[in-house]
Amino acid sequence: MTVGTAATVEAGVWREDATLIGLVGVAHLISHFFQLILAPLLPWVKAEFGLSFSAMGFVMTVLFIVSGITQALAGFVVDRHGPGVTLTVGLLMFVASALTLAASTGYAMLLAGAVLAGIGNGVFHPADFSLLNHRVSPSRLGPAYSVHGLTGSLGWALAPVFLVGIAVPFGWRTSLVAAAALPLAVGALLLMHRSLFVKPARHAPPASAEPVPLLAFLRQPAIWWCFAFFAIVAVAASGVQNFAPTVFSTVYGLGVSGAALSVSLFMVASASGMLAGGWLVGRDRRLERNIALALGLSVIGATLIGLSVLPAAYALAAIAVMGFGSGLSGPSRDMLIRSTAPRGATGRVYGVVYSGLDLGIAVGPVLFGGMLDAGHHGAVFLGIAACLLLAMLTATQVAARSATPN
Repeated sequence: MTVGTAATVEAGVWREDATLIGLVGVAHLISHFFQLILAPLLPWVKAEFGLSFSAMGFVMTVLFIVSGITQALAGFVVDRHGPGVTLTVGLLMFVASALTLAASTGYAMLLAGAVLAGIGNGVFHPADFSLLNHRVSPSRLGPAYSVHGLTGSLGWALAPVFLVGIAVPFGWRTSLVAAAALPLAVGALLLMHRSLFVKPARHAPPASAEPVPLLAFLRQPAIWWCFAFFAIVAVAASGVQNFAPTVFSTVYGLGVSGAALSVSLFMVASASGMLAGGWLVGRDRRLERNIALALGLSVIGATLIGLSVLPAAYALAAIAVMGFGSGLSGPSRDMLIRSTAPRGATGRVYGVVYSGLDLGIAVGPVLFGGMLDAGHHGAVFLGIAACLLLAMLTATQVAARSATPN
């Protein structure tokens, strides 16, 4: 092969990688958008149906319980029928969810809409990571994981702006109908590039030379350490996302806008950390060390906030450090999971492991909400620090039990 031909082939591979990373990222954005499909509309929906906060909270709990169960099962579907078909089903579930919620006449339909959204959300991680791991060049996996994490954060950021922005002038039902158009548009985009989703896998995780029986991967301790890692990290993240404004208002005396800024700073810094994490994983493949470094920053920030030893402005800086560390760990974390996946079981592994996120999101608010009810506001961030420290230790166990070296 001549130099010119080799360069042309490499350029073609680069374009294909970039296109696939972009498509998977946009689909992941929609997944995170629909995780918040009801939360921004809570004032309107609660008032229209005369529901309590507990009743509305249960609707969101149902979404994540269904998502966790679906996520664990969807990996089997991905490995058998392919990620393209699975993503399509997920997007259609989102359309059905938004339209069901928009047409709701009572609590039962709200629950049905949450179930549909949970089913849709559950397919994305196993499908996304199966595509990235099998069809993106290994040298570009770090940036691919960065983009994947970043687009998820953008989905969270877009949901309140989009939904509330339409609900204020046109009503909450109209905003949900408009939301249904988003997964349809992404589905059309995927259809235009469907050839990328049906091609044979160009790359495979290196963990095993031969495919394994259907459920054999569940006997690998590293899989369950990964599950525990994700559950613990999600408990910590749910504490920040749900209760940071309350802590900053009560402990640091900030007003409503200043307290809300705490979560915004965390999310923006987390997105920056994800971009840096892609660079880090490309330079240093000692993944557990990368994760320890990243989460160590978050532990320091959370501890300082919890001890209430900083002025308010420095406490806000500390939560930004927490967010950067959280994002920085993301690509190394996803690469560490890849090292545990036997050949042919990528979807199953990511499905089971990422279902730990839904478990943590369900447990975290109960744990930290109880601390707030008891008046232990500073203890919330000390509890978050403890979770992150435990996650660091868990990552070392994953690395020690992985089927291949990092």
